[in-house]
Formats: sequence, C-alpha cells, structure tokens
Amino acid sequence: MKGMNVRKVALAGLSGLMLTASFPSLTLDWIAWIACIPLLISLHDQPPLNAFKLGLFCGLCHYATLLYWIVVALSRYGDIPLIPSIAVLVLLVVYLALYPAFFALLFSMIRFFRLSSLLGAGIWISLEYARAHLLSGFPWCLLGYSQFLRLPLLQIADITGVYGISFIVILVNLALYRLLFRSLYERRVFLAAETAIIGIMVGVTLVYGYSSLRQKSEGSGDRALRAAIVQGNIDQSMKWDEDFQYQTVSIYHALSLESAAFRPHIILWPETAVPFFFQDSAHLCQFVYRAARVTGSIILFGSPAYEKRGDSISYYNRVYLLQGDGDYDYYDKVHLLPFGEYVPLKRFLPFVHRIVPAAGDFAPGRRLKPLTSGELRIGPLICYEAIFPELSREHALQGSQLLVNVTNDAWFGRTSAPYQHLSMAVLRCVETHQPMARAANTGVSAFILGNGKIVKQSGLFTREILRYELQLGHHETFYSHYGDIFAIIIIIGTIICLIWVQTIKRR
Repeated sequence: MKGMNVRKVALAGLSGLMLTASFPSLTLDWIAWIACIPLLISLHDQPPLNAFKLGLFCGLCHYATLLYWIVVALSRYGDIPLIPSIAVLVLLVVYLALYPAFFALLFSMIRFFRLSSLLGAGIWISLEYARAHLLSGFPWCLLGYSQFLRLPLLQIADITGVYGISFIVILVNLALYRLLFRSLYERRVFLAAETAIIGIMVGVTLVYGYSSLRQKSEGSGDRALRAAIVQGNIDQSMKWDEDFQYQTVSIYHALSLESAAFRPHIILWPETAVPFFFQDSAHLCQFVYRAARVTGSIILFGSPAYEKRGDSISYYNRVYLLQGDGDYDYYDKVHLLPFGEYVPLKRFLPFVHRIVPAAGDFAPGRRLKPLTSGELRIGPLICYEAIFPELSREHALQGSQLLVNVTNDAWFGRTSAPYQHLSMAVLRCVETHQPMARAANTGVSAFILGNGKIVKQSGLFTREILRYELQLGHHETFYSHYGDIFAIIIIIGTIICLIWVQTIKRR
C-alpha cells in the first residue's frame, strides 16, 4: 500500500494496545489520555483508504486483547470447542474494529479543518453511540469507562452519561496531537483558540466534578439501609448439577445466617444463586424462606423461571425479592445476552445452535420495573444489563432508590472481564445518583455510592460476606430525565460539520 509503511502500522497497533492497557484489570487509566496519539500520527498524509486500514488494525489489536476472555468463557465454561470459540472472538473483534476504522477514515478527511479536534471528538462519540445501539448494542468498555476511578471526572456523567467522559478523553488526545505534531503546519492563532476552548471545557468539567462530590457526600440520603451481599463462589462446572443443588442453596443459607448479626434490611444473593425453579416451591426452596424468616431480612436472589402458554413454554432469567412473611416480587431480565441467552434472528441462523450449543433459549421480560417492599423501591439489573444506561435510567424514572446488579461472572474465569464489568456498573450510579449493591457469584461483588465511589469490594473466586449501610434517597438527575441528549446533540452537530467540510472541499 503506497505511503503506508511498517512504522505506521506499528503506531496504529500501539494505539490499540495502549487503549486496552487503560482498562481493567491493568487500569493504567492515564494511558487513555494519550492512547490515540500514535494512531493519529500514523494517519498523517494518508489517503482515506489507508487511514481506514490503519484504524482497522488499531481496532483489531485493541479488541483482541480486551476481549480475549470470550474464548475462556466459551471453551472452558461453555463446552464449545476451541476453534469455534476463537472464531466467535474473531468475528466480534472484526466487527468492533470497524468503528476505529471509520474514525480513522473520517478524521483523515477532516484533519486540515481548523477545529478538527472538536470535530474528531464528535466523530468518536457518534461511533460510540452507534456501537451501543446497533445490532442490540455492545457498549462494552467505551473510552469513558477507563476513568471509573477518577471521581471528579466521573460526575459529569449525571448530565452527559459516559459519552461526556469519552468526549473529554478523546478531545485531549486530539489536542495534544495537534499541539505536538501539527503545530508547524497550521496557523498558530487557530491552534491557540482551539486549545483554549478545550482547556476551558476540561476545567469546567473538573470544577463541576469537585463541586458535585461535595454535594454527594457519603452521609446524604433520606434513609439508611443496612445491606449484606453473600458471595457463594459456586464453581460454574457444578452450578447446574442436580446433585449439587442442595449444597449450593445450603451455602447461601449459611452465609445469610452468618450475616444476621449485622441485622441487614436486605441480603443479596447473585444471579441464578438458586439453580432450580423457585416458583415450583420444591423442598429446597425452604432454605430460602428460612433465611428470610430467621434473619428478618428481605432476600434478593436470582433463579430461572418459566411460564406455560398453551403448548409452549417460555423461560426467563429472573430475580426475586422475598420477604420474611413469604410474599415476593420478581423481575425478568429484559435485555438478554445475544448468543448466550438467545439466538438473534434464529429463523435465519438455524446453524448457530450447532456452532454454539450452549446458547440459551430465554424470553425477554415483558417490562422493566423496580422491585418493591413497603416504601423501598429497588432497580434490578441482571448481569449484562448493567452496561446499558437506559435500563438504570428507566428504573430511576420509576422511583427506584437503590440499584442492584446480580450477576454470575464465573463464566469469565480469572480474566480481566469481571473487573471490566464492575467498572461499567460504576457509571450507572453516577448517572442516576443512586447507590448500587452488586452481588456476583464468584466476584467481583461491591457496594458503590451514588457518586461512583466503590466503598467495599470482594475478591475474585472467594467466599465472603460484604456488609454496608447505604444512604438512600430518590434524586432525579439531568441524565435520568433527559437521557443521551448530549450524545444526540454531538451526533447532529458532527453530521452538519462533516457536510459543511465536504462542501468547502468541493468548492
């Protein structure tokens, strides 16, 4: 390819690896602020087609090293042969790599635009938004999630969502690139003006963040709720073994009784902690009822469920809220995991079950709703649902006071995936200004405050109990009310600017 040498390819690949390094479990989050600069350097003087290829290579390096754990989940825990597992990873990585490829393509076309940093950031956000919504959406590890430990920066998410953080991070990348590597080619006055604008935006974001942190103090709230999380650490290979069901439910029962000294109002068990149909009231269910009765606590737990309609049966991934008197409320997962809990377009892809025999056949829940117990309203998020901000936002609009994420991350093994999953859950708290209790079968379980601070966190593949007194209150944020209006405005503005730039080029 003319004009594209090994150095440029290496720079593009370096950007991909630096992006991965900024996410858990490495969490070298400062790298995110410079990670895209090598890619931008490689795009210098490249035609659009070469830029697309360089962006594609950057994406391949990034997503292959970020999502390697998919092979572990499919081959080790999903009983899928290694070659098909690798094939699934490759297909997903190639698809996701198209997004940085299109970013590189579009940036190469506007890099001489006077405000190319601002427009480039708009392109990045537009592509992130597309990735979060196309083909059922896969917003895993958007750029802004890399900063989940930087509390002052996170607070802007209660206005902009995670896209506001992504916007600031990519904007700094672009500004540094132009200052360090493009300043000799551009008029200083425009460069200075753009740098000043970006500096003001970063400054305003941080001032807002520090101000919000003072308002979102740990002790603020209308009521206190003592909560306990029991992490059973049940081996995935034994979880669904009928001979092990008694031992599984006994473990959660014993941990719950052990937590009783804390006098918790609510005890949380993970996703499918009860690995049988609780609705059938089998003998094993008495362990769950007894845990609620003896501790005097609400027990929130996951269990599969089914519903018969004529000759057909629908299966659901369900979470129950059980009270001491035996009354319960439940919620069925509405956003299922593609190729894990259902097969998209199954009518047109009948071969998928032969390739991925572990793919489930669950039905989505009919509606998103908080679970209620007296005046307490809980917004449940089952596993994968925690990466979709629109779900926690809807819970907040319906009056939830506490977000609960129950998950079984045992599928991921000892990889970076459980930590990546936790990092995205943090943003749901900031966006809605609601605390979260996160119960994971093998970890990472955690208590997260409404400002995004992780105050308690379990180990990985450990059996333990977490206890914390949370402060609850219903606080409606700009984001919970208006959603992704920031991203939508950015997308509209970006499209208008791209049309304008192309019109100027034609003239």
